[in-house]
Amino acid sequence: MTLPRFFAAEGALSGVGPQSALVLDGEEGRHAASVRRIRAGETVELADGSGVVARCDVTASTKDRLDLLVTSVEQHEPPALRFGLVQALAKGGRDEQAVETATEVGVDLVLPWQASRSVSRWEGPKVAKNEKRWATIAREAAKQSRRPRIPVVEPLRNTSALAKRLAEADLALVLHEDATVPLVEVKLPAAGEVLLVVGPEGGIGEPELAALTEAGATPVRLGPEVLRTSSAGPVALGHLAAVSGRWA
Repeated sequence: MTLPRFFAAEGALSGVGPQSALVLDGEEGRHAASVRRIRAGETVELADGSGVVARCDVTASTKDRLDLLVTSVEQHEPPALRFGLVQALAKGGRDEQAVETATEVGVDLVLPWQASRSVSRWEGPKVAKNEKRWATIAREAAKQSRRPRIPVVEPLRNTSALAKRLAEADLALVLHEDATVPLVEVKLPAAGEVLLVVGPEGGIGEPELAALTEAGATPVRLGPEVLRTSSAGPVALGHLAAVSGRWA
């Protein structure tokens, strides 16, 4: 039977070993005790988003916290090859859907992109608010999919800043319907960082595509069908996860 998994604060499990006593409180503790109705005598898993997962016995449960006793600890090392999704802002929550599904697929970082054709605009206080929302979506999706690590959500970037970021990656790919290189023919590096760029519903403009390719990115296509911005990234990441050996 799959054990319930909850997230503690980042790094909270550093140095924790068997027989360590822990407390899960705050919003996550309230959810575990009041919503999930976890009670004393049950067993749960606690992760801190950095790769550490502790198996714990519940020794006490109140309305807003769990008292835990660690029985075992497992350390999940980060993958040698990391995947990042550069997701253009999109209307109707389609960008958030992409973040959620990409997290379930196994993406390691998410980067919001203010593309020229993005109908949705993050400006002023909306920037910090929406970056936090994406981080929350990634955290909840990581918990649902039982991941030991939570994807990093990087700051919003415009096209100029994105080009500089892509130049830092070991491999940068841009999904584009007119690309001649199929994604299935792309050779992945053994280690490092691969960034995948997905445009908004209106597509990536030619000046933007030129800026990204000049930074070293390679335009690629998934297949003959044109996918929505909410599904293109997760589908491509699923392929990359499979051929890289992550799903072996």
